[in-house]
Amino acid sequence: MPSDRFNFTKASIEALPLPAAGERTTYHDQHTAGLQLRVTASGKKTFSLYKRAKGGKPERITLGSFTDGVTVEQARTKALKLKSAMSEGVSPTMALRAARAELTFGEAFDMYIRDHAVPHGLKSINNMRGDFERYLGALPKVPKKKHGKERGKSPGSVNWQDRKLSTINQSEVKDLRASLARECGSAAANHALKLVRVVFNKMGEWGEFQGKNPALDVGLLKIASKDRFLQKQELPPLFEALAKTTNTNIRDFILLSIMTGARRSNVLSMRWADINLERAEWRIPDTKNGDPVIIQLSREAVETLRTRASSVPSAEWVFPGSGKTGHMVSPKKGVNTILKSAKIEKLTIHDLRRTLGSWQAITGASLPIIGKSLGHKSIAATQIYARLSADPVRESVQRATGAIFEAATAKGKQINEQ
Repeated sequence: MPSDRFNFTKASIEALPLPAAGERTTYHDQHTAGLQLRVTASGKKTFSLYKRAKGGKPERITLGSFTDGVTVEQARTKALKLKSAMSEGVSPTMALRAARAELTFGEAFDMYIRDHAVPHGLKSINNMRGDFERYLGALPKVPKKKHGKERGKSPGSVNWQDRKLSTINQSEVKDLRASLARECGSAAANHALKLVRVVFNKMGEWGEFQGKNPALDVGLLKIASKDRFLQKQELPPLFEALAKTTNTNIRDFILLSIMTGARRSNVLSMRWADINLERAEWRIPDTKNGDPVIIQLSREAVETLRTRASSVPSAEWVFPGSGKTGHMVSPKKGVNTILKSAKIEKLTIHDLRRTLGSWQAITGASLPIIGKSLGHKSIAATQIYARLSADPVRESVQRATGAIFEAATAKGKQINEQ
């Protein structure tokens, strides 16, 4: 029979023998004084704290069941908090009540969205909710779409929806970062880590959490910068595929993504009211950076928009859709069809945006000009960008677009003439 006093671990607890029928065995943790584990003949293993409150009698306080999923680390954390409270004269009953009143991670996330993200108009609320559900919390129970896939948690993720904030420790955050990086990539791991960090930071700032942020000293993973864009030899087959397609929405989405260098969400939500074809300008009022951006339009982009204006039955959206947004929202399938037809591999929709800036660099544009063209926001370069006039920006965009169309062996003319 093992000693009744040992260092609690998951493996050692699982290996404990069961007592005889009608009996119960109590074990003591060598790591945390007062932490006990009581094992019954039925296999129930329950953590408890045996501690004397200041000026009172010793009491045993149940902390949770190992059998039902309470970990050794969680039991130790709760025991330490209760011991601290009891040493200051707080009764075990009051200490337990305070522990039960503590926010869960799911409640803290909801509070962060409701009381911070929404009032401050953060643009990434939907992305944060998606990251929380995929990597950190519970998936909402929503009816499965008729032809859609069943939603599931991402590999390597956790479900901390009902975990008390104080039970989440740095070691678990590091493990989450490692598992997500391994299963889903470094970007997913960083998204989850940043979300944990901001939620805990805000709860600490608001007095809802008194401990140390478990993600504070866990660094983000380095992500290699991507340099994929449309190469010269890829342009002719792409423009040939665009000329042949009957899907004018996807065709024009690809063309305008290339020619404006704008983000996918901005191109999809492009409004006619924000476009001035006479001045060859497109004003994006709502960007990721939070500031409006003026995009200088090349002649080819203006021609594409004029063609759409005469053929698209929408007074509001350049790319109207049937969903609740009113505009097209999911071009990935159509874009992939075009790329497959052109036999172009490993190119993403974001690489279309990167193409303009890359060709601007190829045709001699300076980095400030490129940044201004793409609406980049950089602390070091903001003042330089602000001093740039529209003329050199438009000239650079025109030069790069002209090079793209020239490399496409005049296929661009065929597209706009259709």
